[in-house]
Amino acid sequence: MLRTKEPVAATIPPDEDAGDIGEIRDIVGFHIRLAHGAVYRHFNETFGHLDLTQKQVAVLWLVDDNPDIAQAGLARRMRMDRATTMAIVNRLEGRGYLLRGRSASDRRKQTLNLTDAGREALSVAKVAVREHEHWLKQRYTPAEVETLVALLTRLHS
Repeated sequence: MLRTKEPVAATIPPDEDAGDIGEIRDIVGFHIRLAHGAVYRHFNETFGHLDLTQKQVAVLWLVDDNPDIAQAGLARRMRMDRATTMAIVNRLEGRGYLLRGRSASDRRKQTLNLTDAGREALSVAKVAVREHEHWLKQRYTPAEVETLVALLTRLHS
């Protein structure tokens, strides 16, 4: 019998009937998943009109901040494998947002730069990022935001 995969969905916001969650309330990973779901939902609401993913926005931003960056350098900064990075770069190049070139210092490496369309898409995305960040940061004091970033950095460093 063929099993169909259930569609992946972000968590849904709690309602007043959410009730006690029992022992799982002490599981840090569970709270990280819930927080990720809330952030992911808001991201989709804020960025839906852009037709860009979080990773695609990050790639555009990193390429803008690092002209002529090599794809391998981009992968390291994003902490992604090269194949995933290449797929994202291919999609963005296909949409006319990125240009590949040859490195002046190492002909084996390809460089990445934004096109005018890529700069425009990033400019619009940055407005949405600021809106999303405001939504997120308004839940914390500036000192708490600093602490939260430090704590989360420990997990992914």
